[in-house]
Amino acid sequence: MTSTESDGDYHSHHGYIQDQDRYKARLKRIEGQVRGIHRMIEEEQYCIDILTQVSAVNSALRNVALGLLDDHMRHCVRDAVEEGDEAAEAKFTEVADAIARFAR
Repeated sequence: MTSTESDGDYHSHHGYIQDQDRYKARLKRIEGQVRGIHRMIEEEQYCIDILTQVSAVNSALRNVALGLLDDHMRHCVRDAVEEGDEAAEAKFTEVADAIARFAR
């Protein structure tokens, strides 16, 4: 199942829905940090200061990704396990692929 397909076979919504407002707020903060980096470059600020902000954005995005991964495993994967072997195997493969992409 791809992210564009309906996940109705497993549950009525994605695991992150309960924390959607929190995720959106975190992403807005990250967006502001990225705009700040853009501004720092326009203002020709010191390289290390810019790199420090880039590191902060990377860390913030990593934390969002880890939260989404945790939500996915606690909801989507758990529901697939309850559904049965084939559904569970598909979700395990999907999450393993996501972890591999995240680890690059």
